[in-house]
Amino acid sequence: MRAEEPEKPAGNVPIEWGSDAVAELLSRLDLRYLALVPGSSYRGLHDSLVNYTGNRDPRMLVCLHEEHAVAIAHGYAKVTGRPMAVALHSNVGLMHATMAIYNAWCDRVPMLIVGATGPVDAARRRPWIDWIHTSADQGALIRPYVKWDDQPASVEAALDSLAQAYSITRAAPSAPVYVCLDVSLQEQRLPAPPAIPDVRRDRSPRSHGPDAEAVRTTLDFLGRARRPLFMFGRLSRDERDWDRRVALAERYGALVLSDLKNGAVFPTAHPLHPNPPGIFLPAASAGLIGAADLILSLDWTDLAGTLSAAAGHGHPAAGRLVSCTSDSALRNGWSKDSFGRDPVDLSVPADPDLLVRALLEPDEPVKPAEWPAADATPPPPAREIRETADGIGMHDLAAALRDALAGSPACLVRLPLGWHGADLEASHPLDFLGMDGGAGIGSGPGMAVGAALALEGTGRVPVAVLGDGDLLMGGTALWTAAHYRLPLLVVVANNASFHNDVVHAERMAGQEHLDRPGHCRSRSRPARLRPLARLPRRRPGT
Repeated sequence: MRAEEPEKPAGNVPIEWGSDAVAELLSRLDLRYLALVPGSSYRGLHDSLVNYTGNRDPRMLVCLHEEHAVAIAHGYAKVTGRPMAVALHSNVGLMHATMAIYNAWCDRVPMLIVGATGPVDAARRRPWIDWIHTSADQGALIRPYVKWDDQPASVEAALDSLAQAYSITRAAPSAPVYVCLDVSLQEQRLPAPPAIPDVRRDRSPRSHGPDAEAVRTTLDFLGRARRPLFMFGRLSRDERDWDRRVALAERYGALVLSDLKNGAVFPTAHPLHPNPPGIFLPAASAGLIGAADLILSLDWTDLAGTLSAAAGHGHPAAGRLVSCTSDSALRNGWSKDSFGRDPVDLSVPADPDLLVRALLEPDEPVKPAEWPAADATPPPPAREIRETADGIGMHDLAAALRDALAGSPACLVRLPLGWHGADLEASHPLDFLGMDGGAGIGSGPGMAVGAALALEGTGRVPVAVLGDGDLLMGGTALWTAAHYRLPLLVVVANNASFHNDVVHAERMAGQEHLDRPGHCRSRSRPARLRPLARLPRRRPGT
């Protein structure tokens, strides 16, 4: 960071308190930062991070809201693929953070959340405040959308728990983990330093590849396919993985689909990427799904819903379907982010980038695909496309950003809902980071700060194009970027409205218009939006 780095205390500081031991363990993990809103339930850990480890590895990042702290760790993980630490104060801080944790869960990013609680031993609680800030099972607040949680009862158990949590969050499929530390455990004076787990011994792989039979079957399907289609979803930010995806598509002449919910996974200007990505399935991409005789899905978000949308466009999938994802390991009965059942011919429970690597190993000639040649006429530049309404349109904003950033590599951390996929130019995995997973408004500013933190020193300019609602709900997250002097460009696409609600209100108003007695449906037209307060309630059954 540009702010002056703190100095570690001189000499060897002895481990005297439970929180010293926790800080020592955290310093041995690959954790550069810990985002937090200071709170009394982990005042012991706070003190040890300053006076025992010297506020280094992890270095504390002060935030103004717990939701921002989690969102910053989320944005950091989107760039690096590594977990960042977050500290949340008691039950109330955890309640503040819940939506951001859900976003990180849906986006499958690693994160180590250190929680805290007032004294579990009732005899040690201060009047009033410790009682309302103590919970019997604090992890129950978020258990449906974290990968693992624990509330250890001793210093030794806390050290093992944190070491285990760090290992669990890094293993694919990644998701946040939560460890809650009793304030009394932290402030316990130790008669002797405890044994610190040797976390550096852990060389376990973060993910696992496909078995040999799955690779053979997929290769057989690819060898028979004449019109293969690859659907690239949640994949790594590693440049070597990016190059392998391009090589695999080129080897088989497979067309490629990507979407705006996930980060850049394939060059958007490549001839094998014929259609711009979208948040929802474009009609042209639905046509490719219907025409493909083999679909290879690599951790595509909501594969079943996408196939259903293609059928709704009149293009049901008729070819073989191979789906590679390890996401089933996180599925539970509470959250429905596992989506519907995929009608697959082959399910490969593995890291999709490792499947790509395995499919490239055989060096055999491949019969070229038989997709019709794409139209060689390039589309008009986005700068020449203007909105029909007066004023600055989204295409104009995209063109202005390209001009302003010309010659400077940038990372689009976030884009608003109205952004058109044709305006996304991605030639590197860090050109675009995708959405927040859970579609929660207010996450953009915090994630932008986290991405800026991870990108510092890379030469890339972090750019977040945020909706006005997103900024208004989470704008104070930008204080952390200002305080630590992080370079970050935030552009607000202000439509002067909470526009998503307007779209739904218009739909409801149109439905009322169609259901009025005497209305001729053959002459129907969209109803004009009326103020929400004046919209009539829908009648039962309409």
